[in-house]
Amino acid sequence: MTYKTVSEKILLKTLDSLILKSVTAIPGDVKLCLEKIMEAEKPGSMAAESIRVTMENLRMCEKESLLACPDTGYPLFYFRVGSGILPENGMESLYEASIRCVERATGKNRLRKTMVHPLTRFNPGTNVIQFLPKVEVKFSGDIDYLEATFVPKGGGSEIFGTFYRMMTPVDGIRGVKKFILDSAQRAMEAGKSCPPNLVGIGIGGTADLCMKLAKESALLRPVGSRHPEKIISDMERSLMDDINSLGIGSMGTGGKISLLDLHIEYAASHTAALPVAFNCQCSVCRRATARIYPSGKVEMLDYPDWFGRGEK
Repeated sequence: MTYKTVSEKILLKTLDSLILKSVTAIPGDVKLCLEKIMEAEKPGSMAAESIRVTMENLRMCEKESLLACPDTGYPLFYFRVGSGILPENGMESLYEASIRCVERATGKNRLRKTMVHPLTRFNPGTNVIQFLPKVEVKFSGDIDYLEATFVPKGGGSEIFGTFYRMMTPVDGIRGVKKFILDSAQRAMEAGKSCPPNLVGIGIGGTADLCMKLAKESALLRPVGSRHPEKIISDMERSLMDDINSLGIGSMGTGGKISLLDLHIEYAASHTAALPVAFNCQCSVCRRATARIYPSGKVEMLDYPDWFGRGEK
């Protein structure tokens, strides 16, 4: 098979740009949703005022190239690669390039020095340490480009907004919904996960696959998208209504809307199991995506088409 190559120089330059964009400017789909939430809340309420102040700060950060949030969290890369596409220095160069760009961004204070050894708390000061930055690669036969996404996953939403439970088939959809509502309450109370959140739910698979799907559905699907299967999309809408009815609101101040969106992805499950995972993103939902073509063309996007559904 003849491969078309993506230039190493362009790859590094693009990853540098994605990191800078992700930490200083929120994606367009997220910005539009926050504006709609601000309009929907009662004028003068704490929830409306919280969103107003957030939007004002975000506009200033984008204009002045300042951090949209002081916690730049976990450095996560997601690469979707066409079957005929190859990085100039081989597939392993995706990880090497990610490391170089994270080190550079940390040295320039674009990423804060947050990654440490979990037990000794040793901090190398580079955000490059055991298995981080995380690099996830997916191959897609029907695309002729390399799609790269960088997500600085904030600590608050990850620490307070991550739950998993191995349920049983008799728990059914009702049991799944109860677990998700209970998780949302625990995550968002007192504004711990910085709501309004974008919640991702994983159902089925092994424990690690279930958690992976929850995170990917929170981080990589655009706000407002619905799952193509009706049973799943109906659950997404129903759970959004249920969680919003809790009245948690922006930063836990109370209000009509506690969610930017809720996304569900699923995998096949063992006949005796029903695993469910919950993961959420904070209100600024930082991410940046680019498509790199062998010609050298680079197309900057707000979100990836990670699940291959033609989202752009």
